[in-house]
Amino acid sequence: MIRKKYLNISEVSKMLQIEEHKIRYWDSVDPKTNKFRVEGISKKSKGGTRYFSRENIKKIQKLKSILYEGDNQNNSINLASKLLNSNYKIDTKNVVNETFNHYSDNAKKITQILNKMRLLLKNNNIK
Repeated sequence: MIRKKYLNISEVSKMLQIEEHKIRYWDSVDPKTNKFRVEGISKKSKGGTRYFSRENIKKIQKLKSILYEGDNQNNSINLASKLLNSNYKIDTKNVVNETFNHYSDNAKKITQILNKMRLLLKNNNIK
């Protein structure tokens, strides 16, 4: 698989079929919290160039899997980061299903509210 000790972002992007900007985003500092979005997915040179070891690449692969693969995609970087850095074995399908159900319930509530608002507006002859 990997012959060199470290790969650059271009090589990792091609190997894992992930756009470079996504890897940079995951490896950047969130301005709200001043913490890395996902801890430990690259090593940086003094000049700021990102280099990726086998361990880093495995972590990025898992991150990609959590965020983009499976029946219920979950695009929450915070959740994915917690799953990656957790010491516990987590059933990711369960977590993703729970999150999906939560958003599904919210969508139903919003639809109900909108329908009530439409009915109120209709009854008051407001368009």
